[in-house]
Amino acid sequence: MSKPTIAQLAQTAGLSVSTVNRLLHGTGAVRPETIERVLDAAGEIGFYGLGALRERKRENLTHRKLGFLMQQSHRPLYKMWADAIVAASSRRADVVIEPDVVFEDDLSPEAVAANLRRMGETSDAIAVVTADHPVVSQAIDELRSRGVPVIAYVTDLSAASRAGFVGTDNWKRGRTAAWFISQTATGPGKVIPLIGSNRYQCQDISDASFRSYMREYAQDFHVSETFLTHEEPENAYAIVRKLIAEEPDIKGIFVNGGGISGVLRAVREQSPERQREVRIVCSDVGPETRRGLTEGLITASLCHPLDRMPEELLDVMLRLIERKDTPSVEQRIVPFEILTPESIWT
Repeated sequence: MSKPTIAQLAQTAGLSVSTVNRLLHGTGAVRPETIERVLDAAGEIGFYGLGALRERKRENLTHRKLGFLMQQSHRPLYKMWADAIVAASSRRADVVIEPDVVFEDDLSPEAVAANLRRMGETSDAIAVVTADHPVVSQAIDELRSRGVPVIAYVTDLSAASRAGFVGTDNWKRGRTAAWFISQTATGPGKVIPLIGSNRYQCQDISDASFRSYMREYAQDFHVSETFLTHEEPENAYAIVRKLIAEEPDIKGIFVNGGGISGVLRAVREQSPERQREVRIVCSDVGPETRRGLTEGLITASLCHPLDRMPEELLDVMLRLIERKDTPSVEQRIVPFEILTPESIWT
Protein backbone atom coordinates (compact mmCIF):
# COMPACT_ATOMS: atom_id res chain seq x y z
CA MET A 1 0.00 0.00 0.00
CA SER A 2 1.50 3.35 -1.05
CA LYS A 3 2.09 6.12 1.43
CA PRO A 4 -0.38 9.02 1.44
CA THR A 5 0.85 11.93 -0.67
CA ILE A 6 0.89 15.64 0.03
CA ALA A 7 -1.87 16.04 -2.55
CA GLN A 8 -4.03 13.54 -0.66
CA LEU A 9 -3.30 15.34 2.59
CA ALA A 10 -4.31 18.67 1.06
CA GLN A 11 -7.50 17.17 -0.37
CA THR A 12 -8.48 15.59 2.98
CA ALA A 13 -7.81 18.87 4.80
CA GLY A 14 -9.70 20.88 2.18
CA LEU A 15 -6.69 23.06 1.47
CA SER A 16 -4.39 23.80 -1.44
CA VAL A 17 -1.18 21.85 -1.97
CA SER A 18 0.79 25.09 -1.70
CA THR A 19 -0.64 25.77 1.78
CA VAL A 20 0.30 22.29 2.99
CA ASN A 21 3.77 22.67 1.47
CA ARG A 22 4.19 25.99 3.25
CA LEU A 23 3.44 24.30 6.53
CA LEU A 24 5.61 21.23 5.89
CA HIS A 25 8.65 23.22 4.82
CA GLY A 26 8.25 26.20 7.12
CA THR A 27 8.40 28.67 4.24
CA GLY A 28 5.60 30.95 5.40
CA ALA A 29 3.13 31.76 8.14
CA VAL A 30 0.13 29.49 8.56
CA ARG A 31 -2.87 30.24 10.76
CA PRO A 32 -3.26 28.04 13.89
CA GLU A 33 -6.68 26.78 12.78
CA THR A 34 -5.19 25.77 9.42
CA ILE A 35 -2.44 23.82 11.17
CA GLU A 36 -5.06 21.96 13.21
CA ARG A 37 -6.95 21.03 10.03
CA VAL A 38 -3.79 19.62 8.47
CA LEU A 39 -2.89 17.71 11.65
CA ASP A 40 -6.37 16.18 11.84
CA ALA A 41 -6.20 15.18 8.18
CA ALA A 42 -2.70 13.73 8.59
CA GLY A 43 -3.87 11.57 11.49
CA GLU A 44 -6.91 10.45 9.52
CA ILE A 45 -4.97 9.22 6.47
CA GLY A 46 -1.81 8.13 8.29
CA PHE A 47 0.44 10.72 6.69
CA TYR A 48 4.12 9.90 7.26
CA GLY A 49 5.12 13.48 8.16
CA LEU A 50 2.92 13.82 11.28
CA GLY A 51 5.93 14.45 13.51
CA ALA A 52 7.21 17.21 11.25
CA LEU A 53 3.75 18.80 11.17
CA ARG A 54 3.60 18.86 14.95
CA GLU A 55 7.01 20.52 15.05
CA ARG A 56 5.84 23.12 12.54
CA LYS A 57 2.83 23.77 14.77
CA ARG A 58 5.16 24.40 17.68
CA GLU A 59 7.33 26.73 15.59
CA ASN A 60 4.24 28.75 14.61
CA LEU A 61 3.23 29.31 18.23
CA THR A 62 4.20 32.40 20.21
CA HIS A 63 7.37 31.88 22.25
CA ARG A 64 7.70 33.43 25.73
CA LYS A 65 10.54 33.40 28.22
CA LEU A 66 9.15 33.62 31.74
CA GLY A 67 11.27 34.13 34.84
CA PHE A 68 10.47 32.61 38.24
CA LEU A 69 12.44 33.80 41.26
CA MET A 70 12.18 31.27 44.09
CA GLN A 71 13.90 31.18 47.48
CA GLN A 72 15.93 28.71 49.52
CA SER A 73 17.14 25.99 47.16
CA HIS A 74 17.53 23.64 50.15
CA ARG A 75 13.80 23.64 50.95
CA PRO A 76 11.87 20.82 49.24
CA LEU A 77 8.75 22.99 49.08
CA TYR A 78 10.37 25.52 46.75
CA LYS A 79 11.74 22.69 44.59
CA MET A 80 8.22 21.24 44.35
CA TRP A 81 6.80 24.64 43.38
CA ALA A 82 9.48 25.06 40.72
CA ASP A 83 8.92 21.57 39.29
CA ALA A 84 5.17 22.23 39.13
CA ILE A 85 5.76 25.49 37.23
CA VAL A 86 8.04 23.77 34.71
CA ALA A 87 5.50 20.96 34.23
CA ALA A 88 2.64 23.43 33.76
CA SER A 89 4.73 25.34 31.20
CA SER A 90 5.30 22.20 29.15
CA ARG A 91 1.57 21.42 29.15
CA ARG A 92 0.57 24.69 27.46
CA ALA A 93 -0.66 23.96 23.95
CA ASP A 94 -1.24 27.58 22.89
CA VAL A 95 2.24 29.01 23.53
CA VAL A 96 5.81 27.78 23.86
CA ILE A 97 7.11 28.77 27.29
CA GLU A 98 10.78 28.76 28.21
CA PRO A 99 10.78 28.81 32.03
CA ASP A 100 13.81 30.31 33.77
CA VAL A 101 13.68 29.23 37.42
CA VAL A 102 16.17 30.87 39.77
CA PHE A 103 16.67 29.98 43.44
CA GLU A 104 18.04 32.63 45.80
CA ASP A 105 19.37 31.47 49.18
CA ASP A 106 20.15 35.01 50.29
CA LEU A 107 16.78 36.33 51.48
CA SER A 108 17.96 39.93 51.75
CA PRO A 109 15.95 42.45 49.70
CA GLU A 110 19.16 43.57 47.97
CA ALA A 111 19.78 40.06 46.63
CA VAL A 112 16.17 39.73 45.46
CA ALA A 113 16.29 43.13 43.73
CA ALA A 114 19.55 42.27 41.97
CA ASN A 115 18.07 39.01 40.66
CA LEU A 116 14.93 40.76 39.45
CA ARG A 117 16.95 43.32 37.48
CA ARG A 118 19.15 40.61 35.95
CA MET A 119 16.22 38.39 34.99
CA GLY A 120 14.40 41.40 33.55
CA GLU A 121 17.06 41.67 30.84
CA THR A 122 15.87 38.46 29.16
CA SER A 123 12.38 37.68 30.53
CA ASP A 124 9.04 38.72 29.08
CA ALA A 125 7.53 38.59 32.60
CA ILE A 126 8.71 37.58 36.08
CA ALA A 127 7.00 35.89 39.03
CA VAL A 128 8.64 36.32 42.43
CA VAL A 129 8.28 34.87 45.92
CA THR A 130 9.80 37.35 48.34
CA ALA A 131 9.34 39.36 51.49
CA ASP A 132 7.89 42.84 51.09
CA HIS A 133 10.52 45.60 51.17
CA PRO A 134 11.01 49.05 49.57
CA VAL A 135 14.23 47.89 47.88
CA VAL A 136 12.29 45.12 46.11
CA SER A 137 9.52 47.58 45.21
CA GLN A 138 12.07 49.89 43.58
CA ALA A 139 13.35 47.07 41.37
CA ILE A 140 9.76 46.22 40.37
CA ASP A 141 9.18 49.88 39.50
CA GLU A 142 12.22 49.85 37.22
CA LEU A 143 11.10 46.69 35.47
CA ARG A 144 7.59 48.06 34.94
CA SER A 145 9.09 51.14 33.25
CA ARG A 146 11.01 48.77 30.93
CA GLY A 147 7.83 46.87 30.02
CA VAL A 148 8.52 43.77 32.12
CA PRO A 149 5.53 42.90 34.34
CA VAL A 150 6.32 41.42 37.77
CA ILE A 151 3.76 39.18 39.46
CA ALA A 152 3.86 38.44 43.20
CA TYR A 153 3.49 34.71 43.79
CA VAL A 154 2.21 33.08 47.02
CA THR A 155 2.73 36.28 49.04
CA ASP A 156 1.61 39.71 47.86
CA LEU A 157 3.73 42.85 47.78
CA SER A 158 3.02 46.51 48.41
CA ALA A 159 4.86 47.65 45.28
CA ALA A 160 2.44 49.87 43.37
CA SER A 161 4.04 48.81 40.08
CA ARG A 162 3.52 45.08 40.54
CA ALA A 163 1.35 43.78 37.72
CA GLY A 164 -0.46 41.03 39.58
CA PHE A 165 -0.71 38.60 42.48
CA VAL A 166 -1.45 34.87 42.47
CA GLY A 167 -1.98 33.20 45.83
CA THR A 168 -4.52 31.92 48.34
CA ASP A 169 -6.88 33.71 50.72
CA ASN A 170 -4.52 34.14 53.65
CA TRP A 171 -7.20 35.62 55.92
CA LYS A 172 -9.23 32.42 55.57
CA ARG A 173 -6.08 30.31 55.98
CA GLY A 174 -5.28 31.80 59.38
CA ARG A 175 -8.84 31.43 60.66
CA THR A 176 -9.03 27.86 59.34
CA ALA A 177 -5.82 27.02 61.21
CA ALA A 178 -7.35 28.42 64.40
CA TRP A 179 -10.52 26.40 63.80
CA PHE A 180 -8.55 23.15 63.50
CA ILE A 181 -6.59 23.75 66.69
CA SER A 182 -9.52 24.94 68.79
CA GLN A 183 -11.81 22.14 67.60
CA THR A 184 -9.35 19.26 67.96
CA ALA A 185 -7.31 20.19 71.05
CA THR A 186 -7.83 18.01 74.13
CA GLY A 187 -8.65 21.06 76.25
CA PRO A 188 -7.89 24.74 76.80
CA GLY A 189 -4.26 25.75 77.08
CA LYS A 190 -1.56 27.72 75.34
CA VAL A 191 -1.31 28.08 71.54
CA ILE A 192 1.98 29.04 69.86
CA PRO A 193 2.05 30.86 66.47
CA LEU A 194 5.32 30.69 64.51
CA ILE A 195 6.06 33.02 61.61
CA GLY A 196 8.97 33.08 59.18
CA SER A 197 9.12 36.85 58.69
CA ASN A 198 6.84 39.78 59.37
CA ARG A 199 7.59 41.02 55.86
CA TYR A 200 5.83 38.09 54.19
CA GLN A 201 2.34 39.49 53.74
CA CYS A 202 0.79 36.02 53.47
CA GLN A 203 2.15 35.08 56.89
CA ASP A 204 1.41 38.39 58.56
CA ILE A 205 -2.22 38.33 57.38
CA SER A 206 -2.65 34.71 58.48
CA ASP A 207 -1.16 35.50 61.88
CA ALA A 208 -3.66 38.35 62.37
CA SER A 209 -6.65 36.27 61.25
CA PHE A 210 -5.54 33.33 63.42
CA ARG A 211 -5.68 35.61 66.45
CA SER A 212 -8.96 37.06 65.26
CA TYR A 213 -10.64 33.65 65.27
CA MET A 214 -9.20 32.67 68.65
CA ARG A 215 -10.42 35.92 70.23
CA GLU A 216 -13.86 35.43 68.74
CA TYR A 217 -14.49 31.73 69.26
CA ALA A 218 -11.78 30.22 71.49
CA GLN A 219 -11.30 32.57 74.41
CA ASP A 220 -10.38 29.69 76.75
CA PHE A 221 -7.09 29.34 74.86
CA HIS A 222 -4.16 31.65 75.49
CA VAL A 223 -2.42 32.67 72.26
CA SER A 224 1.20 33.54 73.00
CA GLU A 225 3.34 36.11 71.27
CA THR A 226 4.33 35.20 67.72
CA PHE A 227 7.80 33.65 67.50
CA LEU A 228 10.05 34.42 64.52
CA THR A 229 11.84 31.49 62.81
CA HIS A 230 13.46 33.37 59.90
CA GLU A 231 12.28 30.42 57.76
CA GLU A 232 14.98 28.16 59.29
CA PRO A 233 14.16 24.69 60.69
CA GLU A 234 16.93 24.95 63.30
CA ASN A 235 15.38 28.12 64.69
CA ALA A 236 11.94 26.49 64.78
CA TYR A 237 13.40 23.45 66.53
CA ALA A 238 15.09 25.54 69.23
CA ILE A 239 11.96 27.63 69.84
CA VAL A 240 9.55 24.69 70.09
CA ARG A 241 11.92 22.52 72.15
CA LYS A 242 12.34 25.32 74.70
CA LEU A 243 8.63 26.15 74.84
CA ILE A 244 7.55 22.53 75.30
CA ALA A 245 10.03 22.17 78.16
CA GLU A 246 8.84 25.35 79.84
CA GLU A 247 5.10 25.29 79.07
CA PRO A 248 3.33 22.05 80.07
CA ASP A 249 -0.05 23.25 78.80
CA ILE A 250 0.80 23.82 75.12
CA LYS A 251 -2.13 22.55 73.08
CA GLY A 252 -1.44 23.88 69.61
CA ILE A 253 1.28 25.17 67.27
CA PHE A 254 0.53 27.13 64.10
CA VAL A 255 3.56 26.85 61.80
CA ASN A 256 2.79 29.84 59.59
CA GLY A 257 5.76 29.65 57.24
CA GLY A 258 8.95 27.60 56.99
CA GLY A 259 10.41 25.43 59.71
CA ILE A 260 7.99 22.49 59.92
CA SER A 261 10.84 19.95 59.91
CA GLY A 262 12.34 21.62 62.99
CA VAL A 263 8.97 21.67 64.76
CA LEU A 264 8.44 17.96 64.04
CA ARG A 265 11.92 17.15 65.27
CA ALA A 266 11.21 18.85 68.61
CA VAL A 267 7.83 17.13 68.99
CA ARG A 268 9.27 13.70 68.12
CA GLU A 269 11.61 14.06 71.12
CA GLN A 270 8.59 14.11 73.43
CA SER A 271 6.74 11.14 74.91
CA PRO A 272 3.83 9.68 72.92
CA GLU A 273 1.42 11.08 75.50
CA ARG A 274 2.87 14.58 75.10
CA GLN A 275 2.80 14.30 71.32
CA ARG A 276 -0.91 13.51 71.36
CA GLU A 277 -1.60 16.66 73.38
CA VAL A 278 -0.16 19.07 70.80
CA ARG A 279 -2.08 19.95 67.64
CA ILE A 280 0.10 21.17 64.77
CA VAL A 281 -1.25 23.05 61.74
CA CYS A 282 1.11 24.16 58.98
CA SER A 283 1.05 25.35 55.36
CA ASP A 284 3.75 23.14 53.85
CA VAL A 285 3.25 20.22 51.46
CA GLY A 286 6.78 18.81 51.27
CA PRO A 287 8.02 15.34 52.25
CA GLU A 288 8.52 16.25 55.94
CA THR A 289 4.94 17.49 56.16
CA ARG A 290 3.63 14.35 54.49
CA ARG A 291 5.60 12.23 56.93
CA GLY A 292 4.25 14.25 59.86
CA LEU A 293 0.70 13.82 58.60
CA THR A 294 1.18 10.08 58.13
CA GLU A 295 2.53 9.79 61.68
CA GLY A 296 -0.42 11.75 63.04
CA LEU A 297 1.80 14.52 64.42
CA ILE A 298 0.28 17.15 62.11
CA THR A 299 -3.45 17.76 62.40
CA ALA A 300 -3.77 19.62 59.09
CA SER A 301 -1.76 21.30 56.37
CA LEU A 302 -3.37 24.26 54.60
CA CYS A 303 -1.24 24.31 51.48
CA HIS A 304 -1.04 25.81 48.01
CA PRO A 305 -2.35 23.37 45.36
CA LEU A 306 0.63 22.20 43.33
CA ASP A 307 -1.29 21.83 40.05
CA ARG A 308 -3.68 24.76 39.95
CA MET A 309 -1.40 27.46 41.36
CA PRO A 310 1.18 27.37 38.53
CA GLU A 311 -1.54 27.11 35.88
CA GLU A 312 -3.22 30.26 37.22
CA LEU A 313 0.17 31.98 37.45
CA LEU A 314 1.01 31.24 33.81
CA ASP A 315 -2.41 32.51 32.69
CA VAL A 316 -1.86 35.81 34.51
CA MET A 317 1.71 36.25 33.29
CA LEU A 318 0.86 35.60 29.64
CA ARG A 319 -2.12 37.94 29.73
CA LEU A 320 -0.15 40.73 31.39
CA ILE A 321 2.56 40.52 28.74
CA GLU A 322 -0.11 41.49 26.20
CA ARG A 323 -1.53 44.21 28.47
CA LYS A 324 1.60 45.96 29.67
CA ASP A 325 -0.04 49.37 29.73
CA THR A 326 -2.90 48.45 32.06
CA PRO A 327 -2.67 50.37 35.36
CA SER A 328 -4.68 47.82 37.36
CA VAL A 329 -3.25 44.95 39.39
CA GLU A 330 -4.64 41.53 38.46
CA GLN A 331 -5.39 39.29 41.43
CA ARG A 332 -5.99 35.55 41.19
CA ILE A 333 -7.03 33.90 44.46
CA VAL A 334 -6.78 30.10 44.46
CA PRO A 335 -8.45 28.05 47.25
CA PHE A 336 -5.89 26.37 49.48
CA GLU A 337 -5.93 22.60 49.91
CA ILE A 338 -6.58 20.98 53.28
CA LEU A 339 -4.53 17.86 53.97
CA THR A 340 -5.17 15.72 57.03
CA PRO A 341 -3.74 12.37 58.24
CA GLU A 342 -6.76 10.64 56.68
CA SER A 343 -6.61 12.39 53.30
CA ILE A 344 -2.88 12.47 52.56
CA TRP A 345 -1.55 10.45 49.62
CA THR A 346 1.85 8.90 50.40
